[in-house]
Amino acid sequence: QVQLVESGGGLVQAGGSLRLSCAASGRTLSTPVMGWFRQAPGKEREFVGTIRWSGIGIDYADSVKGRFTISRDNAKKTVYLQMNSLKPEDTAVYYCASATRPEVVPGGYAYWGQGTQVTVSS
Repeated sequence: QVQLVESGGGLVQAGGSLRLSCAASGRTLSTPVMGWFRQAPGKEREFVGTIRWSGIGIDYADSVKGRFTISRDNAKKTVYLQMNSLKPEDTAVYYCASATRPEVVPGGYAYWGQGTQVTVSS
């Protein structure tokens, strides 16, 4: 079992920044890939980015490339999502998840956090 807890969401104006954190515990070695997803009201959950605990294989959705950065702190078992130049269309509940290999679809992830709300005002 892997437990994931997100934090850091909130309300920010367009153009602003937020940093989300995802603290992992449990058998994290069994799922070496961490992903970030988001879900806006009335929309499907969509891929944001992914990283391995080893630090390699970072990938981003086209919609966030150049604005979002994923990093990790292995000692803290925490993955971060730094979000800059935020837009109103980035408003969503953001989730972290863990998987055995990099996937861009939610079904590929075995464990999920509870989500954290990000709201970007125009």
